[in-house]
Amino acid sequence: MDYAKFELREELAVRKLITFFYREMPKDYFFEGEKHDFWEIVFVDKGEWDVTVDGKPFHLEQGDLVFYGPNEFHRGGAAQRSTPNVIILTFECDSPAMGYFAENRVFRLDERERAIYASLVRAGLDAFDPPIDSPRMRRLSRRADAPFGSEQLIRNHLENLLIHLIRRKRAPVAAEKPASAVKENKDHVIAADVAEYMKTHMADDLTVDELCRRFRVSRTLLKTAFKQHTGQGVLEYFNHLKLERAKSLIREERLNYTEIAEALGYSSIHYFSRQFKKTTGMTPTEYARSVKLRALDDQSGCWDLS
Repeated sequence: MDYAKFELREELAVRKLITFFYREMPKDYFFEGEKHDFWEIVFVDKGEWDVTVDGKPFHLEQGDLVFYGPNEFHRGGAAQRSTPNVIILTFECDSPAMGYFAENRVFRLDERERAIYASLVRAGLDAFDPPIDSPRMRRLSRRADAPFGSEQLIRNHLENLLIHLIRRKRAPVAAEKPASAVKENKDHVIAADVAEYMKTHMADDLTVDELCRRFRVSRTLLKTAFKQHTGQGVLEYFNHLKLERAKSLIREERLNYTEIAEALGYSSIHYFSRQFKKTTGMTPTEYARSVKLRALDDQSGCWDLS
């Protein structure tokens, strides 16, 4: 039998990356600007970000993504003196379809697009040494023991994201459901409510039993719901929140380390420092120094590594 072979059409292709960074910025960070002959996308993971592209200003909040086209001058930095976390990815793609992003520059990612972006970031963490969130990351270097196909997954996820965003012009994305409609699932509601409670009680010595009593749920239900909602255990997530807040406070430079430890309910500055280093691989002082040095490097133009 003569089988016909159908060649799949390729609408766009990404074959080369230039940079892929996860950056935690100080409150006064500002990048004087540059332009380069490749594409750049910046995703605001936390905080707020102000940018100017070819003289036009844009304000981005958590969940927003902005495109800079080849040879477009761009500059920007932390907005409202927040301490933003941003993910910066630069790449080559000469497909005519990319022209869409010159006219549609800023996007608020929907739930499906955020999931794609999260997969892209996970693949980036797997693929490089040092990883993309390391203070030592300056240029991409292949990780010797990276999981099979990590680099190809980066390309696949990035192309997938670009395709979904371009499809918006043909089929507009429906507005997200209001929170009351999204939270139909009881387990999701419980986990979301507990997580929100944790954010406003970081100085407290919370326990699983206390949370169960307050929210009138069983330990099994709380642990199961929390694992499904956050991917982490209850107290693991609480500790993660505290350390993320600690990093933000360090970058804000309003409190000293003792005050930060007290504000977050640590029994002593020494215990806080041990927990911080256990999670980040750095002491609070080393972290503060790395943020400042990284910001100075970025301001001197280290992102343009072409």
